[in-house]
Amino acid sequence: MGHTDFASMPCPIARSMAVLGERWAILLMREAYYGSRRFDDFQRQLGIAPNILSARLKTLVEHGVLERVPLEGSARHEYRLTEMGRDFFPAFVSLKAWADRWLTDARGPLTRLVDDRTGAEIAPPTLTRADGTAITVEDLRVVAGPGAGSHLRQRFAANGTTGSPERDDVNAADTQEERA
Repeated sequence: MGHTDFASMPCPIARSMAVLGERWAILLMREAYYGSRRFDDFQRQLGIAPNILSARLKTLVEHGVLERVPLEGSARHEYRLTEMGRDFFPAFVSLKAWADRWLTDARGPLTRLVDDRTGAEIAPPTLTRADGTAITVEDLRVVAGPGAGSHLRQRFAANGTTGSPERDDVNAADTQEERA
């Protein structure tokens, strides 16, 4: 049985898995945020085989998350975050905060993210309404977006479907073409 090609799916979340769903991808992003720029830096920090690192960096460059920039006066190059890569930073901070809360040992987190200007710890983004009150998964209601086909429009129009499994039965027969 072959692998599913997430890159060709219409769902942007599925397509994001083609870019960042491979097990090394988030760790490469971590290292880019932590200051790694050169191939040797990534390899030293991650202990990843050179052939795997080369392939993973190539994928991130092809998808526009990193750019490969020649170093002036050298045959070498470095990898820099693109706008797309910088836009992923809040998601990375959220993932790190979740991992630090649920997956650290008794000693606590290995690293802290702090604001270079103020020295204050960087908090993960929170979801809030305009009035400042928190939004949780129990507040979620999914509605069809402008790119939705008829299946998603019918799915989310029926019975005021929300995204909360505690409150709704999710249609397990959803077509792969329109999963969102």
